[in-house]
Amino acid sequence: MAPQPGDRVTITTKKRMEEGFLMPSPAPDTVIIKLDNGYNLGFPKKEITKMTVLQKASAKKAAPAKLAKRAGLPTLAILHTGGTIASKVDYRTGGVVSSFFPAELVSMFPELQQIANIESELVAQMWSDDLRFAHFTLIAQAIEKHVKKGVKGIIIGMGTDNLAVAAAALSFIVEKTSVPIVLVGAQRSSDRGSSDAAMNLICAAEFVSKTDFGGVAICMHESSEDAGCIILPACKTYKLHSSRRDAFKAINAGSMARIDYKTRNIEFFEKDYPRRAAQLVLKPKMEDKVGLLKIHVNMFPEQFSFFTGYKGLVIEGTGLGQTPGQVPNPEAAIHKKIYPALQKVIDSDCVVVMTTQCLFGGVNMNVYDKGRDLLQLGIIPGKDMLANTALVKLSWLLANYPRKEVPKLLQQNLRGEINERLGYEEEFLSE
Repeated sequence: MAPQPGDRVTITTKKRMEEGFLMPSPAPDTVIIKLDNGYNLGFPKKEITKMTVLQKASAKKAAPAKLAKRAGLPTLAILHTGGTIASKVDYRTGGVVSSFFPAELVSMFPELQQIANIESELVAQMWSDDLRFAHFTLIAQAIEKHVKKGVKGIIIGMGTDNLAVAAAALSFIVEKTSVPIVLVGAQRSSDRGSSDAAMNLICAAEFVSKTDFGGVAICMHESSEDAGCIILPACKTYKLHSSRRDAFKAINAGSMARIDYKTRNIEFFEKDYPRRAAQLVLKPKMEDKVGLLKIHVNMFPEQFSFFTGYKGLVIEGTGLGQTPGQVPNPEAAIHKKIYPALQKVIDSDCVVVMTTQCLFGGVNMNVYDKGRDLLQLGIIPGKDMLANTALVKLSWLLANYPRKEVPKLLQQNLRGEINERLGYEEEFLSE
């Protein structure tokens, strides 16, 4: 039989011989194999003198590994929701697919069981761009179940694209917690030689099992090297790069702690971090009809009026918190309809919050006349909240508090999402 994707093969050319797993190729004149170091290597078909199948791909799925309990170790729960941290090669497409069961995930990283006894649950099998507010409630219910069972910490594995947003949402849902809750992801799948999955998980387990931290946080690579991970604040973290392993950075805030991967030493950068409470207190409801609108050039009033009837809207405005709405020249004549469209949204009992597209800094709607126009319409300044943090905070507030209390609570710092003062930062972007 001809070699099939997933078969282990050797490929021989006049200059070299390589061994790996045969991958699907997007080009009919190219053969691709995955090397044991995790990287792909392509060969023009015309240069291949011989291809030998060493082992056929197994069609039988291995049973998930059983997790043995060890005396004297704390018990942690890994809540599995998919994403790159739980990904492996799909030999049908050549890409990676989220398909590990939780026990399989643990069996890939046996060091975890030297740190703690691991319980695991498949909460959802999905990429993080499929997240909805309802999933945050589902995750909160899983947290509650495992805390009641007596676990000493929770690790939530998730896709990185919306990991920071999920962390922010859970930080509001979890009002108090008797155990640490840490979200962890991976920028590169576990089958790649440069994967960050193992280190991120192991550092998260060390932090959760050995500190008195009591809140929601994120654990990811500190740098492009495999030196250690940092613990980042749930409401002040942003994914700044699509593929780098150190993609996650704190915005208008600092990292909370560092875990040295080699020594396993844990260093807190600040003394005033949240400690474990006596019990878990959850408010897991989220309001579904809340939206986010990014301001850009060439906008139309219909883009604003779409949100009429929504319960809440976050605007990611320009600069200090502005939208188009004035008519400085004939080309901008359509902008005269934007303020009335916004007023219609607000009059439909929609709470509208202004944030800024700038990652650093915050809004100040009293500086320019445009900002003052928007304040008069009834738009609420979001201070230095990240837009996605404001989105989940607004959803959570609308679901758990009377409507009349929401505007005031929006401008209060509840989980570290707002800084009352922003100091000058010499360097505000990472290299």
